[in-house]
Amino acid sequence: MKHPQQFLGIIEREGTGYVALCPTLDIASQGTTVEEARRNLIEAIELFLETADPSEVQTRLQHEVFVTHLEVAVG
Repeated sequence: MKHPQQFLGIIEREGTGYVALCPTLDIASQGTTVEEARRNLIEAIELFLETADPSEVQTRLQHEVFVTHLEVAVG
């Protein structure tokens, strides 16, 4: 039975589309809209988890990811 797991997803505009990244697993995807990029990233993560060797999954899950805002002096 499948059980839900949560992963961090970051989506940013790139040109006329959007790039979606899951830094926890180092997986990326893209789409023409934010929602499409999100769906494509979910699909890429699911495919990876279904096909990857369990040791590779564990290796990728071992690192920590921190997301923060930075204040930088400019000018």
